[in-house]
Amino acid sequence: MVASTPNTIHPFGEEDSSKRRQILNGARKVFMDLGFDGASMNEIARAAGVSKGTLYVYFTDKSRLFEAMVEDEAFAKVKTAYNLDPGRDAETTLREFGRAYVGGMCRPGGGSSIRTVMAIAERMPEVGRRFYENVLEKSITNLAEYLKAHVRPNDLAIDDCQLAASQFMQMCQATLFLPFVFQAEPAPSAERIAHVVDSATRLFLQTYKAKPK
Repeated sequence: MVASTPNTIHPFGEEDSSKRRQILNGARKVFMDLGFDGASMNEIARAAGVSKGTLYVYFTDKSRLFEAMVEDEAFAKVKTAYNLDPGRDAETTLREFGRAYVGGMCRPGGGSSIRTVMAIAERMPEVGRRFYENVLEKSITNLAEYLKAHVRPNDLAIDDCQLAASQFMQMCQATLFLPFVFQAEPAPSAERIAHVVDSATRLFLQTYKAKPK
């Protein structure tokens, strides 16, 4: 394993060594507990159970290690199983997608990576950009592709599926994600998520359901 070079992230799907995985797990705990600025390589080495020298064999500095952690988080999120089979009806699919999406974003610890990326994106714009493209935008695009398959006279009437997908996902987050990510409230219950997502689904279909002619 060679050290990471500046502005380079290992591609998704690369097989991590057990040692690299061990370091990333330790780094995640430290970054989530202390934030980027509060974390140190000493703390990360201690949490990972490796020497500081071993840490630098895998990662050249804290920034490279944080980028690798974000990449790892992104890879885990894109593997989330959303059932967007075009053959499924829109109402059922949107409800299930919304609950899984918000449940993942608002699980205990789940918003921490987003919160941390938000805090350093101005200083490390490439990290923010990659996180957005590989995690957030990818989910929007996947839902938009599903919606496109349902744009027909007896189903959905949508001119801009990318916009509609983003609107739906934002509605599903209403009253849930921002209070959670800013630590104003704990992770919402499954019942609370279902209530908000069901409301978002109704509003979405009222707007985009094809009107009988």
